[in-house]
Amino acid sequence: MNLDQGIVFAVLGITLALFVWNRLRFDVVSMLALLAMAFTGLVPADELFSGFGHPAVITVAAVLVISQGLVNGGVVDAIARLLGRIGHRPTLQVLTLTSVVALCSGFINNVGALALLMPVAIWMSRDAGRSPSMLLMPLAFGSLLGGTVTLIGTPPNIIISSYRPEGAFGLFDFAPVGLAVTVAGIAFITLVGWRLTPRRDDGDAGKKLFSVGDYVTELRVPEGSASAGATLHSLLTESGESDDLAVLALIREGARKITPSTFTVMREGDLLLIEANTESLQAFLDNTDLELATGALLAPQRELDNERTNADGLPKDSSDEPSADEEDAKAPTSLDESDLQLMEVVVSPGSTLLGLSANRLGLRERYSLNVVAVARRGQRIQSRLGDIRFQAGDILLVQGTQDGLTETLITLGCLPLAERGLRLGSSRKVALAAAVFGGSIAAVVSGLLSAPVALVAGAVTMVLVGLLSAEEAYKSIDWSIIVLLAAMIPVGQALETSGGAQLLANQMLALGGDFSLAAVLAMLLVVTLLLSNVINNAAAAIVVAPVALSLATSLNVPTDAVLMAVAMGASSAFMTPIGHQSNALVMEPGGYQFGDYWRLGLPLSIIVTVVAVPMIMWVWA
Repeated sequence: MNLDQGIVFAVLGITLALFVWNRLRFDVVSMLALLAMAFTGLVPADELFSGFGHPAVITVAAVLVISQGLVNGGVVDAIARLLGRIGHRPTLQVLTLTSVVALCSGFINNVGALALLMPVAIWMSRDAGRSPSMLLMPLAFGSLLGGTVTLIGTPPNIIISSYRPEGAFGLFDFAPVGLAVTVAGIAFITLVGWRLTPRRDDGDAGKKLFSVGDYVTELRVPEGSASAGATLHSLLTESGESDDLAVLALIREGARKITPSTFTVMREGDLLLIEANTESLQAFLDNTDLELATGALLAPQRELDNERTNADGLPKDSSDEPSADEEDAKAPTSLDESDLQLMEVVVSPGSTLLGLSANRLGLRERYSLNVVAVARRGQRIQSRLGDIRFQAGDILLVQGTQDGLTETLITLGCLPLAERGLRLGSSRKVALAAAVFGGSIAAVVSGLLSAPVALVAGAVTMVLVGLLSAEEAYKSIDWSIIVLLAAMIPVGQALETSGGAQLLANQMLALGGDFSLAAVLAMLLVVTLLLSNVINNAAAAIVVAPVALSLATSLNVPTDAVLMAVAMGASSAFMTPIGHQSNALVMEPGGYQFGDYWRLGLPLSIIVTVVAVPMIMWVWA
């Protein structure tokens, strides 16, 4: 091992450790890795940001835009609308949901397909009187399986294609192996797998939309409250909810006391940080005179009318109108209760909320949105509500205006977890979206245009014909994925150019002796699969692909076969909630715990390996 190889291995080792640690965003970690390679001279300065122009990165961005165009056009909702007719049989529900999400995931972003069908799955669970935990994990895994079928189904496929010496894979080159894996996976999930998912709150599923565990919210003792002067113990006891609420903290005059004594005497203006489910919280509010501490949104109509009239009740003339600065200073602060809407939403992996707090974002001031409560599975939150830094999978109870709430949630990247009306869309829009997408696919399949060019053309066309605005197109791109790929591609190339990939391949050969092709493919698939469960799957593909190519050269086995094994492994992150964004997205709504995933994920991973290896040998070797 020479110095360059040692540096590459050190940087990659630290990078993987930071990915697993999961305290820093993966796009930040990848940029740190790229800068480390630049500072050590392993990536030349003129190639440092070449990843941003890499065809794979351009293709991923275009696919994300096209996915949003298909959603706006109503194509996916037209498919999802049919799901309401399948009845209450769990096997049929699982089969239909996983099949539909797999079909969608073959052509649009996995998380996007899941986000569209997740509210449908939750509604079906409620309608059948069952826990959504039975459907949500199979739905997430179905989205991962479907991504294996096409080149554009998932970023790892696009990345792996860029490593092919003979040129990129075709759009449907992944289909023989991917279809076999998807069909086998869906069959297992339908017949056996859904029975391995945990059952959470089945008895209440007919009453509640889903089980979210406990929320954390703030309650205030208002001025003139009868609760002022009472002890915390008496307050809880008299409300009848002492067993179902936990008081996490008391905030008095800016000072916070964690887990206050039940003999604490309440004062006017005190804030209580309460952990409770929605039913207990509502009962507590009904039985006491405490109030939610989130504040109000906009001025009631009568206040707005008063602002538009003078003391005599006549309209103010223009000279009485406040200046723009005065208007900003008099931002409305309350709202007629009838105009308010409460909604439970989940923070998606690509949300603009990630890593920021409600106060930092100015949600109330900028979006007229109140965060009433937060739920985060597996963690007890003791921060002030406005200071909580949001994470993917957090469930928020938000309050906003009926007219603007849906648009605000789309802007922020939050998914509503409630029964919703599907966007019917006009038949013209559905046909137009399908035609633009079909034209792009036809151009790729026929060889008329390369995938990046055809898909970018399709994305631009969708903007030009009005399926989405330019602003929506930019918002639809998950820039964290783009930065991750653009930064890690040069890092992966450094592993190859330094000879590090060949060194790893030689070490694997020395340990294993003479490998059969089946053993090589299984080893690469399993290694990538395990990595994908603890780090981002695209990063796993970038790290393993150069090693796979070096191993193929040393053993004189087909490069297409080893690359396909890496691609299948990268799309098989079934055993942890951090392995893929889809897994994280269903964790809180499904009431899952970290250890629940392997119960279904482990046997499914074994099935993927058992099916994929012989299929790869048959098709590519």
